Amino acid sequence: MKNLSWRTVVIAAVLVTAFIYLLPSIKPGIWPHKKINLGLDLQGGMHLVLEVDTEKAVAGRMERIGDEIRDALKRDRVHTVSMEPMADTKKISVRIQGQPDVDAFKKLLDNEFADLRLDTPPPEGGISQFILDLPDKEVEDIKRSATDQALETIRNRIDQFGVSEPDIRRQGENRILIQLPGIRNTQRAKDLIGKTALLEFKLVDEAHDVAEAVSGTPPRGTEVLYQVRENQETGRTVRTPFLIKKRAVLTGANLTDARVEIDSQYNDPYVSIKFDAKGARTFSKVTGENVKKRLAIVLDNRVYSAPVIQEKIAGGRAQVTGSFTTEEARDLAIVLRAGALPAPVNILEERTVGPSLGSDSIRKGLFSMVVGGILVILFMMVYYKGSGLVADFALALNIALIAGGLAAFGATLTLPGIAGIILTIGMAVDANVLIFERIREEMALGKTPRASVDAGYNRATLTILDANVTTLIAALVLFQFGTGPVKGFAVTLSLGVISSLFTALILTRSIFDYFLIQRKIRRLSI
Repeated sequence: MKNLSWRTVVIAAVLVTAFIYLLPSIKPGIWPHKKINLGLDLQGGMHLVLEVDTEKAVAGRMERIGDEIRDALKRDRVHTVSMEPMADTKKISVRIQGQPDVDAFKKLLDNEFADLRLDTPPPEGGISQFILDLPDKEVEDIKRSATDQALETIRNRIDQFGVSEPDIRRQGENRILIQLPGIRNTQRAKDLIGKTALLEFKLVDEAHDVAEAVSGTPPRGTEVLYQVRENQETGRTVRTPFLIKKRAVLTGANLTDARVEIDSQYNDPYVSIKFDAKGARTFSKVTGENVKKRLAIVLDNRVYSAPVIQEKIAGGRAQVTGSFTTEEARDLAIVLRAGALPAPVNILEERTVGPSLGSDSIRKGLFSMVVGGILVILFMMVYYKGSGLVADFALALNIALIAGGLAAFGATLTLPGIAGIILTIGMAVDANVLIFERIREEMALGKTPRASVDAGYNRATLTILDANVTTLIAALVLFQFGTGPVKGFAVTLSLGVISSLFTALILTRSIFDYFLIQRKIRRLSI
């Protein structure tokens, strides 16, 4: 009676808990608001593998270092013959004539840029050349940091986009795996994820002719960028060139907020941005020094607007205007809030699963599970008779426990996960088969039904534990190191092993004890 009592309490607690967590999947909206999440292969969605262009991150870092060196040279009045990036853009070549300037440059490097690696080829024609680049260890750190930052930036964008249960993880050195279940507008998602979102404020060069720059070579320190607008009346795309100074006076790194606003005069959406204290001071200084000049707002090398600065702008606020739809303005605000990617990303693999294919997968998966379950149930009933019915009852509860576990842990059910459940159906009755065969052996020796059941469970328990624990270890290893479908299979297999141990060793034992002790049945149907 004592054993029966504690088993009854444990069984009741487990079944009630499983029912509580399973109920929201049957009837959504009920506490605890957790339900079984369907994976990409079941509810449709998008699968992407991105590659972070880490070489561009290194080149970008060298470009910023080059700007700092150029400012320092100007400040210290060190004259150079030329200073420009080399062909691979990861090295900077500085050519200087005259020993005083050479000595001043070396002193500058020692004081402010000691971390750079320096190569000095023999002088030619009285001109000394200095080739600067980053040490190998720092290059590797930049690449690793670029991938990590890209991962977090993309995760922030997707979280704000509103995708439920996304799967975003690093894959290899510079790749990112993204799975977005249930998403319908795949193109919008790709645009949101892949946009570098490098926001820059650059002055427009109005001293030179933009037409000459377009047809020829832009003056040194400038570049030609385009503003792209859609003509609503004709449906044509209009590209307007601007001659822009390459040096950004302010970037989106100083952004603290970006929100969609509606223009009260024209009823058009725009993005209102706000800078931090440092950005606000820089913006106020730049606008104050360049009144009546044009300041271009550039996002990913595309000019969104280039207004004339009418007066000094204090307060740290600005507007990004353009031919936006409300959805485009909202997406732009998301990427600006989440921050710019440290380097461009390239889509290496893309798969889209439609909702109809997902529904078909669910239907076929459930059909195969039902067919497999019915065959197992019939076999147990025919071969083990009344005891087989006990095993069948435990099997039904076993499936319910797996479903409750999926909901409780917020796990995602995938097509391989359904395969794991089907495998568990066979494994669940396998433990009962071992026990029943032991019971038959004991009864053949002339023992009573109660003594046979006690001996059958006692002798089969260690064998069952050995077999299931080794399976559970393998499932946990798959979960830890597997990705996508492999992990989905490991989740249901792990839950299935645990629940089958519970139903085989505790639940069915309690049912036998109830009939043999409480109901005092003298004959066992097995």
